Amino acid sequence: MARARAHRGLIQGASIALIACAAALVLASQATSPARAARLMAHAARTLIVGDKAQLHCVKESGSDLLEEGQATGSLPGGVRAQFDVGATVYVSFSISTRYGSISGSGSSRLRGTGVWDSFGGAITVTHGTGRYSHAHGHAGLYGVINRRTYASTVQTTGTLDY
Repeated sequence: MARARAHRGLIQGASIALIACAAALVLASQATSPARAARLMAHAARTLIVGDKAQLHCVKESGSDLLEEGQATGSLPGGVRAQFDVGATVYVSFSISTRYGSISGSGSSRLRGTGVWDSFGGAITVTHGTGRYSHAHGHAGLYGVINRRTYASTVQTTGTLDY
């Protein structure tokens, strides 16, 4: 009888230890999962307030179509390549290659002026990215001036980029 009680006590003790280990494993995995999920979500849900300026020069001109390149400084420094269709409305498609990836998109703006230097203002939308910016999307204001003789331009953007 004493032997049976001792055997029953060992089984109960082992069962309690096994349940305690299983509970500790479950609690540990739950404690780690939210922290890891938060890190992954923070990486996937970054927002950058963008303020950039670029000095561009004409690489190719064909009528109202301009291909311009230059360097951007500010929030996303890097090489800029922009295709402009200049008319009463300026249409642009662009890409910015940074150290950590690239972003690209398009937009439009109204052209103002009839002299050598014309200004424009409108909006752009980021639709694609690579590298760190692989999930990039966002909107920004587009402002600038263009020299109608040399087609050199200065462009500024202000907005937000989610990536």
